[in-house]
Amino acid sequence: MSGTIRDQVAIVGAGACKFGENWDQSREDMIVDAAYEAYEDAGIEDPDKQIEAIFCGSVYPREGSWEVAEALKLFGKPISMLSDYCHTGTDAFRYGCFSIAAGMYDTVLVVGFDKPKDRGVSGPSVNFDRVRGLPATPAGWFSLCAAKYFDTFDTGREDLAKIAVKNHHNGTLAPKSMLKREISVEDVLNARMISWPFGLYDCAAQSDGAAAVILSRADGARGFRDDPVYVKGVTVAVAPHPQRDPDFDFLAWKPTIYAAEDVYRQAGIADPFKEIDVIQLHDCFTLTELLTYEDLGLCEKGSAKEHVHAGTFELGGELPVNTDGGLKSFGHPTGATGVRMIYENTLQLQGRAGKRQVEGASLALSHNIGGPPTTCGIAILGTN
Repeated sequence: MSGTIRDQVAIVGAGACKFGENWDQSREDMIVDAAYEAYEDAGIEDPDKQIEAIFCGSVYPREGSWEVAEALKLFGKPISMLSDYCHTGTDAFRYGCFSIAAGMYDTVLVVGFDKPKDRGVSGPSVNFDRVRGLPATPAGWFSLCAAKYFDTFDTGREDLAKIAVKNHHNGTLAPKSMLKREISVEDVLNARMISWPFGLYDCAAQSDGAAAVILSRADGARGFRDDPVYVKGVTVAVAPHPQRDPDFDFLAWKPTIYAAEDVYRQAGIADPFKEIDVIQLHDCFTLTELLTYEDLGLCEKGSAKEHVHAGTFELGGELPVNTDGGLKSFGHPTGATGVRMIYENTLQLQGRAGKRQVEGASLALSHNIGGPPTTCGIAILGTN
């Protein structure tokens, strides 16, 4: 039986730059904005002395770990660079947690960053066409799942549209989000079609951005601040490629199911819907968010649309999801997204999320999937 690092590691500082088309910022500028906000949040005045190691996540790194060292002027320290699809930021966080739980370091920095707008392409470089005749883009591949789900559970575009409306609204309340525009169900349904049933507003906004957190040993966390956030569980899981898996039914993502089972065990969670207070999940498409409600065990398979219409996952609902707008409107700089979710959950647990605050939140989950997808990373944080 695998172990757990529950309550051995704490988040004592968190920061993020403004997400968006950051033409006026370099990658180094964004890294500095995120890291120095995290330093200030943790009360770190001399990072060269207080930060012992750095764990970085970037799907499109330009020069590897050296560019982070150069940006932050942190030389002579161990710097690890991780790149593994959309769960990259969560996995960098995981390695940072393990380094502290293992007793190697007392205080480390985790940074996730990417600047895809400078790459000259409109979307991620993900290969989905290894089986002839299947879609060669993420939107095309996920739309196959939408068609099967629609047919199986009597669901339609109107159900997905309400998810887009929710996340756009939440994004207007997040100062650092990319998109700050309220939309209606009609806007979603009438938008330019990308890959049926996904219109423009069903698809996440790819952006530039960086986010950072400071991790410390839990027994020393209150030396940084009075309200540290504790790591209850963190994991990643890998599943067979859906195009090669004879059991894949287009109705659920195995990586999420595997990762959820493991992280719930680590955190001692028996009923995630009742025990978790706030969730940031991977809404690369509206259908992905809907499927993930079910894959995380928040509701029964096929019942997600009932919760969508009941407002269960809205800010004022029983279990708010994507409180800062999610990938949909906060933006999706691939390597930064997992850390951005942890940044948002940290603010929520400390009561610092402003107009989007979930009252009394004490347990939070963040979730990323990556690839076709074949991978998933989940982190659970708590206040005590």
